Amino acid sequence: MEGIIALYIFMLAAFTGYEVISKVPVILHTPLMSGSNFIHGIVLVGAMVALGHAGSKLEMLFGFIAVILAAGNAAGGYVVTERMLEMFKPSDKKESK
Repeated sequence: MEGIIALYIFMLAAFTGYEVISKVPVILHTPLMSGSNFIHGIVLVGAMVALGHAGSKLEMLFGFIAVILAAGNAAGGYVVTERMLEMFKPSDKKESK
């Protein structure tokens, strides 16, 4: 029964996240990405704790996959945020006439 409850919570979180993100104005996407990178770091820590408490090989496999995906998501988010912030920096190119 615990698996069904966990699946139900996951489905509710996914639906709520989709609804919240879809209503964000375009101008706020960069700050939102920075905030979500913080949350991805917390997810990574949670995945590592879950992997540390894994008992069976299947739990270890799922924990390992969770750690890899969370780390990739956090690192990718920081790369994307850095590229977005680069767009707002003034360019040093001077036009010669």
